[in-house]
Amino acid sequence: MPDFRSDTVTQPTPAMRAAMFQAPLGDDAYADDPSVNALQEHAAEVLGFEAALFAPSGTQTNLIALWGHCQRGDEAIVGQNWHTYRWEAGGMAVLGSIQPQPLENQPDGTLRIADIAAAIKPDDAHFARTRLVVLENTTGGKVLPPAYLAEVARLTRQHGLALHLDGARMFNAAIADAQRSGTDVYAQARSLCSHFDSVSLCLSKGLGAPVGSLVLGRRDFIRQARRTRKILGGGMRQAGILASAGHYALQHHVRRLAEDHANLDQLARGLSAAGRSHPVLQGRISVQPWQTNILFTDLHPDVAPAFSAWLADNGVRVTSSLYGGQTRLRWVTHLDVSPSDVAATLDCVERFALPG
Repeated sequence: MPDFRSDTVTQPTPAMRAAMFQAPLGDDAYADDPSVNALQEHAAEVLGFEAALFAPSGTQTNLIALWGHCQRGDEAIVGQNWHTYRWEAGGMAVLGSIQPQPLENQPDGTLRIADIAAAIKPDDAHFARTRLVVLENTTGGKVLPPAYLAEVARLTRQHGLALHLDGARMFNAAIADAQRSGTDVYAQARSLCSHFDSVSLCLSKGLGAPVGSLVLGRRDFIRQARRTRKILGGGMRQAGILASAGHYALQHHVRRLAEDHANLDQLARGLSAAGRSHPVLQGRISVQPWQTNILFTDLHPDVAPAFSAWLADNGVRVTSSLYGGQTRLRWVTHLDVSPSDVAATLDCVERFALPG
């Protein structure tokens, strides 16, 4: 049965493993690993940046970018639910001495433009200097509208601020935008990135590489990023084995993200049907709106323990947390979840009954 916990659990495909095995290698600390260099150059060209840098994780590429935009005592405006603020162990404050200014996320995942504007500090010695605004796309599976990105970019330019994108699942957003507008996903991704001074892109989530992320920006910014990566212990040697997997993913695993979205849609519709008509789950499971490859469902307390145990006993793996007095399950589709996996999962749900 499938593992819906995250799109980080994917295994390299046979073709990706072959690319890793055949990758020419050098020493990336000397910037002469040809496979790392090829990945960086390809990503920068595809997404419209001057340069890119490969690093072990998205947490590190985000911190590298934040550190590049902010000095000690500077401030970055972030969302309460952004990964950079909530899920990266406070790295911007602990290691970068950057003060986060968190704002409330709206139901659609955005930050209010008025809230961002109000949070920008005046030039006064009493305040941390606002230097950066951070966005996240997708966020909880939600896609930030292109017009909204442009509006935030105009605001940051008006105030002389930098704009960074945590684009861990940026290509999921680009696929969704491209399908709505009838454009090519790579063109849509390039357009999306054009609003930002820097972007962090994860290769080991939906794109399916085993390890690694990229930070992209201007050439001088990436030159400093390389130094910061060294400080953080992210400099690697024959890293081309890993970079080649990311390069393969950028070339071959982007368009297929649409399959993950279709599988998630099938799953969400099936769970919604269970919420309407299942003998036990009717009125006890609530399916939140979905857009890409991430779905949240909320379970009433009187059924949550038994249902969660049933899924686990049948090999269906999901993540769970408490949310508003209910149990929230997160379902994530990825390249190792097939339509037949979704069908088998929905069959498992249909067979659920309270014990006794």
